Amino acid sequence: MTLFPNRGGGAGRLRVLLETAAQTGSVVQAPGCYDGLSARVLEEAGFQAGFLGGFSVAAARLGLPDLGLLSYGEMIDQARSVCAATSLPIIGDADTGYGNPINAERALLGCAQAGLACVMIEDQVWPKRCGHTVGKEVVDRSEAVQRIRACVRTRQEHGLDTLIMARTDACATDGFDEALWRAAAFADAGADITFVEALETFEQMERYCAEVPSHKTVNLVEDGRTPWLDPASLADLGYSLVIYPVSLLLGGIAAMGRAARSLAASGDAGGPRATFDEARVLVGWADYEERVRTLGADGDGPR
Repeated sequence: MTLFPNRGGGAGRLRVLLETAAQTGSVVQAPGCYDGLSARVLEEAGFQAGFLGGFSVAAARLGLPDLGLLSYGEMIDQARSVCAATSLPIIGDADTGYGNPINAERALLGCAQAGLACVMIEDQVWPKRCGHTVGKEVVDRSEAVQRIRACVRTRQEHGLDTLIMARTDACATDGFDEALWRAAAFADAGADITFVEALETFEQMERYCAEVPSHKTVNLVEDGRTPWLDPASLADLGYSLVIYPVSLLLGGIAAMGRAARSLAASGDAGGPRATFDEARVLVGWADYEERVRTLGADGDGPR
């Protein structure tokens, strides 16, 4: 793994991935990452994209729930670190845009400047809640569509290539038909990708894919509401993108807990675990040493 990955053109590469998936009947898999190390784990495993979600970042960075407690500034700072650590195109969670449609414009700009290939904006009331929990509320149709229009306008004004993913949580609050209306309206407003959160049946997933014109996202959460289908089945339905937002986080919590309990009980963290050398490779240690070595190849001082 290189020390400083080449991350240029992430938005363009993500567009190509999505178009290729649509043309070939496949689906782009984007597991969730939450810091530079987890992003490198995804890249080393061979994934083509990653998702930087609010649930995982709030948990890993703050140890807090995904209830609007993670600020715009903290999310942008985390996005900058993650994008710098990997060459993968990263899809970033900008929640509701952190305010009104003008706040959403600023969020889009900040996310693009941080290096994110795609920005997700949703229609919840702020402070928002994790999509697979109860107690959610959504703004009215006008406010929801204005957030997406504002982001599209800012993208055009600044000549950005950043993709816009428009998410609705209305299925849980106002019903499936309202969620479909919003997704179609988001696509009409210029969103590249739509995302109807927390669908609960195969039939809902099938109808969404058949009726909404856009690239479509499915969010698969362990112990969540949406039926867990394999990538081939999702592609057959018409999805272009599948996100696994908390899979690495949940696996990491379990692994860290086992190691901590074993260490406390016996003074030995036990296994399974990565070797120290594997960790060095993952963070680019060998590349660092090679870069230092080549600086001195032509002599040790100025000429």
